[in-house]
Amino acid sequence: MFYWNDVEASRQLIAAVVTLVLFVVTAPRGRRWLARGSLLLLLLSPLPLLLAPLFPAATDAAGFAHQAVRFLALASLLQSLLLLLVVAVWERIGRPMPQIFLDVLRISLVGVALIASLWEAGAAAGDLFAGSAVLTAVLGFALRDTLGNVFAGLAIHAEHPFEVDDWIQYDDNQAHIGKVVEINWRATKVITLDLAYVIIPNGQLAQASIRNFTKPDPWSRRSLFVTAPYEVPPQRVQAIMLQAIRGSFGVLEHPAPSVVTNNYNERGIEYWVRLFTTEFGKRDLVDGMARDRIFYALARNGIRLPVATHQVRLTQLPPQVEMPRETVVAERAARLEAAGVLGVLSAEQLRKLASDNEERTYAAHEPIIRQGEPGESMFIITEGRVKVTVQAAGSKPVHIRDLTMGDYFGEMSLMTGEPRSATVTAEAETRVLEVSRPAFRAILEEQPDLVERLGEDLQRRLIEREEAVEGAEKSRQDQNPADLLSSMREFFGL
Repeated sequence: MFYWNDVEASRQLIAAVVTLVLFVVTAPRGRRWLARGSLLLLLLSPLPLLLAPLFPAATDAAGFAHQAVRFLALASLLQSLLLLLVVAVWERIGRPMPQIFLDVLRISLVGVALIASLWEAGAAAGDLFAGSAVLTAVLGFALRDTLGNVFAGLAIHAEHPFEVDDWIQYDDNQAHIGKVVEINWRATKVITLDLAYVIIPNGQLAQASIRNFTKPDPWSRRSLFVTAPYEVPPQRVQAIMLQAIRGSFGVLEHPAPSVVTNNYNERGIEYWVRLFTTEFGKRDLVDGMARDRIFYALARNGIRLPVATHQVRLTQLPPQVEMPRETVVAERAARLEAAGVLGVLSAEQLRKLASDNEERTYAAHEPIIRQGEPGESMFIITEGRVKVTVQAAGSKPVHIRDLTMGDYFGEMSLMTGEPRSATVTAEAETRVLEVSRPAFRAILEEQPDLVERLGEDLQRRLIEREEAVEGAEKSRQDQNPADLLSSMREFFGL
């Protein structure tokens, strides 16, 4: 049997204080708050001695007070030693211990201190164990649900099916998806996209099928379903959709997105667009922007999303559709005239150019042309704004300029047949008039002076581009304007 006298209790108090101070000094700043439990036990240790005089003299209040002091001192010492070992030593060389495990150990040590104090006070070992068994049975029956949640929480920490900051689906309901913000004794707390704070008992999670969208890989797949008309070949639709979502917000290049034919229904052919993203918390925005890109891309290629054949749908046509053809052409011609480079054209030439080409609409943040791609057309902005960037090999894209209504781009490919020399991206919903090579050649044959004017502007833009991009090819920068004009005339056969 242990025997502790007052001197021993004093030693325990001193040892508890020293151990607690040592923990506070050596522990990381963010973990020092764990010492509050041990400190509270130390502060409570003088209380039994202060309360002892209040009891009748016939009772052994002083003896009980001394036993209580020894219990509090021992409990504080054991907890401080545990914190010093786990936090100040173990966590410096290994993985931090989950909070729930640390709490279980601390409570267990309080129980050990209580049993040791009762044993030292003269309680028989058989009585202690019998009483502990009865107390355990009573508490276990009364707190069976709470204890079930506690043990489920221990299992979650041991198996690691998910961790804090993981996105999980915690039952079969697709709406029950949230980000884990805390795992404690009783429950796991998640916050949904609707900013709803959900508390799920650990026992319920232990019996549920949990879907983790963050582990083992940080990306997850999103599925979009788009229906296109039967008249358009599936391979063409799939290529348009893949090109449209390329570079869209949150869409990863690896794993690569894909499009497959999924179903045939009364509206048309249903396509399954599959993309991967690491922006699971913004998955609705990722899906929405990808759908926008697909809509604009299909519209630019003359593909309208079909409606069910058994429905009657009345649609208010856009103003440009309701307008007579002559009015639409006249408005386009006015926009073309506003582009300074075409100011030398006659009214009839502008109308012809406007009639032979079509306007196209692009979504915000959607690339209109990409550097290095082939092309034989130029674009004149009729509405919206774009940004122009170039990228040298092994470097980051460089922002060259912003263009707005009346500006034009893509003239290098139109004039010389070279690949696109820059990437142009819509900054807002943008409409452009695409001028094709055959239509422009007819204009140049009537207005040869336009070649020289465009050649001068091309030379200026080339120099500006080369000065902006470090390490770009010097051959273009040194190109003679006369050589550029000669190349343009040769390309158009003038």
